[in-house]
Amino acid sequence: MMAESLTQVRAEIDKIDDALIGLIAKRGEFVKQAATFKKTAAQVAAPERVQQVIGKVTKLATEKGADTQLVENLYRQMIEDFIRIEHQALKANLKD
Repeated sequence: MMAESLTQVRAEIDKIDDALIGLIAKRGEFVKQAATFKKTAAQVAAPERVQQVIGKVTKLATEKGADTQLVENLYRQMIEDFIRIEHQALKANLKD
């Protein structure tokens, strides 16, 4: 679809942002669920899983024509923040 105006471009970007935020929220819910299966901070950090995810998403970025550096940067930041959230969930689970 080729936009016919800047207003239309922005409207389409807003729709994509809405979808992305919804997907990030859904991913976050699964991250919290994952924390229920983990018993230690080392299991939360899981550097081998981080590398697996980064490899997967950069490959997908290449296949779909997205900028691989952008995708890797976004995912590294998102993973860092999800690890923080998982640590909080782990602490809460251990208190229960």
